[in-house]
Amino acid sequence: MKTDIGEYIVGGYLKLIKQCDFVDYNVRMPGGGLKGLSELDVVGLDFKTKTAYLCEVTTHIRGLLYGNNQMTVEKIKQKHEVQKEYAELLLKDFPNRVYMFWSPYVPEGYITTELGKIETLQLVINKDYTHCIEEMRKFAAENTNDLGNPFLRVLQILEHLR
Repeated sequence: MKTDIGEYIVGGYLKLIKQCDFVDYNVRMPGGGLKGLSELDVVGLDFKTKTAYLCEVTTHIRGLLYGNNQMTVEKIKQKHEVQKEYAELLLKDFPNRVYMFWSPYVPEGYITTELGKIETLQLVINKDYTHCIEEMRKFAAENTNDLGNPFLRVLQILEHLR
């Protein structure tokens, strides 16, 4: 599966701001079959702190929604369970695990309230998402070297326009 620009945004954040040593995209569960159909959008590993970042990314710019509000929350919960299963199965050497859900626009109300109840899932949505973009823009404005990520390169170009 092709890497979505939203996934590059998250990968850029993990590499630049969280200083992950390794970032991968569209990571599939091992073993094939139905489990092999599940994927993690972005995985970042920080070898210094033994921290794994497991990220679900949904870039719906008109608002997060899968069918209806309840279906949306259930789908995100299911994806979070895949994140935890993947970490337990393959990331035993990373005791620090951060499970994240990234989306630029999630309508305030039922969805944000219900997702906020998932204690093990860090939400990077709405204003928090925007704040992360601003952090990367600032870095991009101060640096000209290739950062190895298409989104970060676009930010650099935009920040260096004359």
